[in-house]
Amino acid sequence: MNTKRIAMFSVAGAVLAAMIADATTSGTRRPAPVVIPPNTTAIELQGAELATEVARLRARLRPSDQLQDPARNLFEFSTRASRSAPAAPPAPLEPAAVSAPLAPPFTLIGFASEGAVRTAIISGAGDLFLAREGDSITAQYRVIRIDADGVELGALDGRTVTLTLQK
Repeated sequence: MNTKRIAMFSVAGAVLAAMIADATTSGTRRPAPVVIPPNTTAIELQGAELATEVARLRARLRPSDQLQDPARNLFEFSTRASRSAPAAPPAPLEPAAVSAPLAPPFTLIGFASEGAVRTAIISGAGDLFLAREGDSITAQYRVIRIDADGVELGALDGRTVTLTLQK
């Protein structure tokens, strides 16, 4: 049994030595070129479709004919001299019209409350404001008081304006 075992180990060792020698020697054999298959994921396919669509649209949008001089410039007012007489200067405003209080461009939309703290929802000046007492609305108005009936705003010039809910 010992001789069979020794023979088996020696054959296995010889095969292992031959494999190691084959791997470490540099012969005239060239390694096979490594071919990496292209990864075509769904995102890459969508990107390729998008690139072809962009190229198609650019070719379509590219003008085929040269533009001629336009008959008129769309970005310039009439270049003809005006035939009318110069307008009279505007009449000065009456003092009563100047001192009349201007209504603020705000509308009270509603209220929101968190416990005892009330928040007014105010629309105006192209924005929507959520304001509590003491908060500023634009640079000219500040919330003075929020009641159940309305909101009192104070202007920088000392005026106070009350906004009420529209029914």
